[in-house]
Amino acid sequence: MTDQTPDSTGSMSAGPDDAPVDASGGSPGSAGSPGSAESAGSAAEVGEPSVSDGPSDPAPDDVAVADPLADALGLAETRLGDLLRERAEFVNYRRRVERDREVSAEQGKVAVLTAVLPVLDDIDGARTHGDLVGPFASVADKLDATLARLGLESFGEPGDAFDPALHEALLQDGATQVDVPTCTQVLQRGYRTGDRVLRPARVAVASPA
Repeated sequence: MTDQTPDSTGSMSAGPDDAPVDASGGSPGSAGSPGSAESAGSAAEVGEPSVSDGPSDPAPDDVAVADPLADALGLAETRLGDLLRERAEFVNYRRRVERDREVSAEQGKVAVLTAVLPVLDDIDGARTHGDLVGPFASVADKLDATLARLGLESFGEPGDAFDPALHEALLQDGATQVDVPTCTQVLQRGYRTGDRVLRPARVAVASPA
């Protein structure tokens, strides 16, 4: 056992066995030893992940990346398709309206012209008998011109070949000097507008022997 000699201050000087002990239970001087530094470095490597200075990993292929330009183009294409459909529907609607308007106008014109036919029959009869003279003849001529501008056309003359689509046979003539059925007398003139027959001509017909 080493003797402890009191110093001048009255305290006992420490011997070799009385070295200070670390509170963590380590051996004296362990805090500054190379082994402790290596242990601390190992602990730091285990506890903290290292940060790499290299480039980051690329995004997985299955992750969809939003493309504003592609979205805008898709929306524009959808709106353009809607606009084209609306335009086609409007064009078809306008065509239907115009067609219906034309049909209505034609029906109205046909109704008016058909109502005027009895008046024309009276005028034609007066003209045939020579009774249409003076101012009445002028009025009749103007009426005929006006109706012609509206598309009214009269038909049926003696000598015309009989056509069931245009003529109505009221009498059978006994003449046999014809090669085909022929109108020999017009009893009442026929009228048409365009390809539409308003009234067939009423005639007497001669048939071949």
